[in-house]
Amino acid sequence: MKVDVYNIEGKKTSSAELSKDVFGIEPNDHAIYLDVKRYLAAQRQGTHKAKERAEITGSTRKIKKQKGTGGARAGSIKNPLFVGGGTIFGPRPRKYDIKLNKKVRQLARKSALAYKAQEKGGIRVVKGLAMEAPKTKELLGTFGKLGLADQKTLVVVPEQSKGLHLSSRNLPKHRVMTASDLSTYDIMNCQNIVFVDNAHEVVTGILTA
Repeated sequence: MKVDVYNIEGKKTSSAELSKDVFGIEPNDHAIYLDVKRYLAAQRQGTHKAKERAEITGSTRKIKKQKGTGGARAGSIKNPLFVGGGTIFGPRPRKYDIKLNKKVRQLARKSALAYKAQEKGGIRVVKGLAMEAPKTKELLGTFGKLGLADQKTLVVVPEQSKGLHLSSRNLPKHRVMTASDLSTYDIMNCQNIVFVDNAHEVVTGILTA
């Protein structure tokens, strides 16, 4: 499977070969669903907390006599039925992590990449895209030359690139991440994927290991 290779001027220079074992498989929708669900669940902090009856500060005396009032029995002012009382079965801190086998996670990322590879222009390789210093305007100009200025684009670099990360930080439609951090959610949550230099080979190595 071949994709076009561009330079930073937006001109097509050659083509690159994508691995059929990653970009050419039959996509598995359920694996994608499971991995996206796992990713979104992991984003939840799980720090929610409401005070229950035992945690409310208040008197423990019986607030009225048991019989003869014409109303229901009442013992504690901390009763959940009273204003200011404890919460019944309130939320407690917890983890929302979902366990998913490594092979399923790999299949999900392969499936997401296969979908992108099927789209015209969904995946492209750009050579020489690097920023020595943070220059957002210059980077946006490069995206414009590539025809990606107004499209939600994920830029995948083979290794950490501080200049690119800082330059893209203020661009709402563009995100830069390393190949090792690539997730199914990130792949599905963009219109185009740009692999910088040999980033596609790094991703292939990770997903076929």
